[in-house]
Amino acid sequence: MSPSRAITQILARDPRYTVEAYALVLEALDRAARSAARSRRGRTSRPRHVTGRQLCLAARDLMRERYGLLALYLLRLWGVGSTSDLGEIVYALIASGDLTKTERDSRADFDNVFDFNEAFGTDYRFPNDPAGDL
Repeated sequence: MSPSRAITQILARDPRYTVEAYALVLEALDRAARSAARSRRGRTSRPRHVTGRQLCLAARDLMRERYGLLALYLLRLWGVGSTSDLGEIVYALIASGDLTKTERDSRADFDNVFDFNEAFGTDYRFPNDPAGDL
């Protein structure tokens, strides 16, 4: 079953999150896996796996880069209000068979990784923003 078909089925059972939220998680997973692979270069290759924390931080960075100050608004529009919601999405994808987990992985790995208001709120400054230095 393709991921898009699985997501459609997940949304039919559990409409808390939008398709955009699932797309964010899948893109963040890819970004985190590439980053982890870069840090492992020169070592024995391992299966593609990232922790809940790594995925959450990749999603944060992706949203900041792509949407800046709109990130918090969009995440809420997509039904995502905390890193715990990212975990709910990941575990829905695990239940559908699109993702796998190890024995050490836990749904709780996604709880309280960072605060959305702090990460995306009005105190957020764009990287290299000269106005941020005022």
